[in-house]
This record gives sequence, structure tokens and C-alpha cells, in this order.
Amino acid sequence: MRVLNVRITRARLLRVIADTVAVQASLILAYAMRLALISTSESTFPVSHWFSEFAGSYLRSFLPLGLIFVALFALAGFYSGGKLYKTARLPWITAVVAAGFGLFAGMAFMAENWFNLPRGVVPLGWMFTTLTVNGLRVASSAWTSVLKDEGRLLARKRPEDIQISSVLVIGGAGYIGSGLIPRLLARGYNVRILDLLLWGTDPIKEVVDHPRLEIVKADLRQIDKIVEAMRGMDAVIHLGGIVGDPACSLDESLTIDVNLAATRLIAQVARGEGVQRFLFASTCSVYGSGDELLSETSPTNPLSLYAKTKLASEKVLLEMADDDFAPVVFRFGTIFGFSGRTRFDLVINLLTAKAVNEGKITVFGGDQWRPFVHVDDAANAVFLLLEAPLPKVRGEVFNVGSDAGNATVQGVAEKIKAQIPGSEIVGMGSDTDKRNYRGDFRKIERAVGFKAEWTIEAGIRQIEEVLRRGDIEDYKDARYSNVRFLTEASSRPMAQPNTGWPSTMLERQEAAIAGVGSWTGVQAVLRDDD
Repeated sequence: MRVLNVRITRARLLRVIADTVAVQASLILAYAMRLALISTSESTFPVSHWFSEFAGSYLRSFLPLGLIFVALFALAGFYSGGKLYKTARLPWITAVVAAGFGLFAGMAFMAENWFNLPRGVVPLGWMFTTLTVNGLRVASSAWTSVLKDEGRLLARKRPEDIQISSVLVIGGAGYIGSGLIPRLLARGYNVRILDLLLWGTDPIKEVVDHPRLEIVKADLRQIDKIVEAMRGMDAVIHLGGIVGDPACSLDESLTIDVNLAATRLIAQVARGEGVQRFLFASTCSVYGSGDELLSETSPTNPLSLYAKTKLASEKVLLEMADDDFAPVVFRFGTIFGFSGRTRFDLVINLLTAKAVNEGKITVFGGDQWRPFVHVDDAANAVFLLLEAPLPKVRGEVFNVGSDAGNATVQGVAEKIKAQIPGSEIVGMGSDTDKRNYRGDFRKIERAVGFKAEWTIEAGIRQIEEVLRRGDIEDYKDARYSNVRFLTEASSRPMAQPNTGWPSTMLERQEAAIAGVGSWTGVQAVLRDDD
């Protein structure tokens, strides 16, 4: 059944009834107000006389007035969602109610006041009807909003109750990501990678055609792509960024932009999209230098911009934590080993390559300690943190490595020499890199049962075998070094991103500042004593 081209539904019928009651109540109130005014005046007739007169007038008026307003409200789009009703609801209702009482007054005049309308009832009725009909809409909208909010709260599961099926890995085609993605797919997860793919899809070539893998090629600062990639995800693993002290020192404003401001942006989008489990890759470099075994509660003393941006990002994420957003931070030791996108700008990989190809292991300094961890173990640690019961890891920071991996650079050189006959250690004087730290990794072992499977010696053998097989023709190629690649390819997307983001150094710096709040804010989160 259709009336005035509007289908009569239960909800619309209820609105018609509510409006009719509002109109009639307003009319009765108008009569009552007029009666009250007469009762206070020096009338020659008693109040009972006027009450009888007003009652007769209302009985003649209520049906015509009700029909007028039902018809007008329907024609004006109150029940079908007309354009004016949607765009200017309250002014449009006020005008329509005025028109309705105008028609009613005109009808009374044409009927030679058969309705016997008391003076003032029409303007009072218009005023009260305007208030009640508008008030119904305001109250209905407010109540609907409350119900929606309550529904969302009831429907939203606690992070620890969510069954993770879809994971977004930012930087998933990189050194660690290329080792993590196959694990996630083998476990049955739907995986989406967001990566600029500076090295193409070769690092993940073994799984690139997997039916549960989706790849979004984008700069991690493209907010539209971040929002697009975030939808439908249950968890985010953020491995992206400019990695390594030398690479980060090439362009400080770009480093702040990518490593800090973009991390905050990504986390805000994740929280806004309802993604509640957020895993973030940091570094043990945040400890700077110390002679003691350094745990997650040890003082931090970042010495490089890379470490400072990572520590600042940790602070931003942990401050965002609440009941519905659960960040987990993991601080990697110094990575080594072979992966889909192997790097030779790392101590063990580089020194092993030099020993194999040149017979010389060049060492700067040598006394400095590092917590070495194989890339496969690093990927496995992330996997375990993703699958861990959330109460064990939410809002926590974890060092990733092993006690056996704590070694000096000189000690590593000696292990390489022992593994590769004919190689020799060549001292190159002191090292300008002042970092010196050993990690305590008991926390991650207690929380998720992580234990490193790779030893330094096994990693050296792996790199040696890869090089001797000829899988890598030239370890000095820029593709195997972050800093060399960024230096030689400064005109490529990473340095001048075609993303809609600013490209000049000043504009990039301003964008980074906007991401944190102010330049003072940037300085505050990057202070050495944070």
C-alpha cells in the first residue's frame, strides 16, 4: 500500500502517530494557555463557561487540523526523507507547521468561524507545535545516537577476545618481513602487505602468488592507502621505516617524517578503524651504551637519530594504549643472516662477505658489544608475539635476541676467521660508533617462550654458503645496503615520494612537525634523556 508515494511501514506509522499526538497536545496546550489568561482577567463569565466554549471549539477543530498536518508532513517529506527535510530539518519543520496553521486559520475564516476559535489559539498552537515536532526529531536523533554508541560498545570485542584472521604487515617485503610473511601464510592468516617495494617483489617471490596474500604498493605516509590497507584487518605489524644509523643520517627531516610522524599516523588510523592489536618494530640501539646487561626497564640513551625516532615512536604508541588499542613493542638486536631481502650493511653479514671474497675481515674498534640475532629468529619472535595471549604482551616492550648472541665485534671477527680458512683480521683503528650494549632477553622467553634457534656460527656458515653458491653476485651492490641504495637512488620514490606528500626538505620537516603537534613536540620526543 502506498500513500503520497510513501510506503507505509511500521516505523513511518509510528512517526505519523507521534506527530499527530504532538499536534493535538500542542493545540490542547494552546487552549489551556488561553483559558488561563482569561481566568486571570476580569471576565463577565465564569471559567466554567469558557471551559465549555473551548472544549466545543477543540472538538470541532482537532480532526480537520490533524488531517491537515498529516497531509502536509507527508508532502513535505517528513516520512520519505525529502531533500529540504534532510538538509535543513528544523527550519523546514518550522515553515511547514506555520503553513499548516495558516491553512487551518484560512479554513476557519472561510467557515465563518464555525470552529469558534478563541483569539490567540492559532499563534499559540503554531508555537507549541513547532517546539514539540522539532523536539521529537531532536530527541529521536539523540536517542538513536545513544543506541548506536551502546550497540557499538556491546558489539566491540575486547582485544583479547578477538580471533585474529587478517594481518596487515607494513614493510612486509623487507629484510625481516620477507621471513615473516611465509610463516603467517603457513599458519592460515590472510595477509596484506603495504610496502613501497623498492626492491620489487623479489624478496617475497616464493609466496607472491599465494591466494591469501594481498600487496598494496604505497609509501607508508600515504594516508589514503593506509586507510585502505587497514580496513578489515585484525592486527597490524609495523616493520616499515628507514632502518640503520647511516641511512637515517642522510636526511634528518625525512627520517623524522617516515620513522616518527608516519608511525603516529598509522597508529591513529589503526585505532580509528578498530584495529586493536598493533605490533611495532623498534631497536636495542635505544640503550646507547652501557656495561651492564640491559633489560627492558634499563635507562635508554639513544645516540643516533634512528634510535631516537624509534624510542620516540615507542613513547607515542604506548601513550595511545587503552582498553581498545593494544600496542606491543619489540626491540630487535643486531640482525644477521640470509632472507628474501638480504642486507650486507650489517656486521656479521658484511664481515663474512669480506672474508669470503677478499680474505680480509676489517674491524673498527672491536671491543663494542652487540646483541646479535638471526633474521629467522627475529621473524619468529614477531610471530610468537602476534599469537600470544594479549594479557601477556599488551602495552609491553620486549628485547628480541638471546644471551648467546651477545658478542663483541672482535669476537665475531674471530668466529668468522675460524669458519673461513685463509681469512685474516685487519684492525682499522677506533670506531666512531659509540654504541656498546648487551641485551637481557629473559622477558620475551618468559612471556611467549621465545628461544633463538640460530647461533652466530650457524649464521656465518649460512652466509658463506650463499656467497660460494653464487646466489649473490656482488655483495657490494646498492640493493644490499640501505644507505648506499638511498644515496645512489636519491631521485627514487623513497627520497622524493610521489604520494601527494611534500617533497622539499622544509615541507617534509613541516609535515613531520604536524604529525607530532609542534616542533617543540618533535624535540621533546627526540631528547636524549627521554
